[in-house]
Amino acid sequence: MTGWTFLSNHAHVLLAIFRDPTVRLRDVADSVGITERAAQAIVADLEAAGYLSHERVGRRNHYTVNPDGGFRHPAEAGRRIGDLLALFAGDTLRQPAPGPPQGA
Repeated sequence: MTGWTFLSNHAHVLLAIFRDPTVRLRDVADSVGITERAAQAIVADLEAAGYLSHERVGRRNHYTVNPDGGFRHPAEAGRRIGDLLALFAGDTLRQPAPGPPQGA
């Protein structure tokens, strides 16, 4: 891929992990178009900043994304990472609480 994109590699990695919390970093790297080492460095950045955490489950990592994390740039101050995740990964973050069926 050549040229620039609207989303950074950090955003692409976060979205890939959000879509599949048990994804291998090798697969994240392939989908983003970066090296596995770069994917590892980005995951370390995201974990250090509190956007992501992981737990070892068997031989795999299970990642948890913190949708309440804020954007780092002042232009997006007050917005949550969950807004980006909902936009690109489907609105699974704000599911309404179960209630009575409509019209009941």
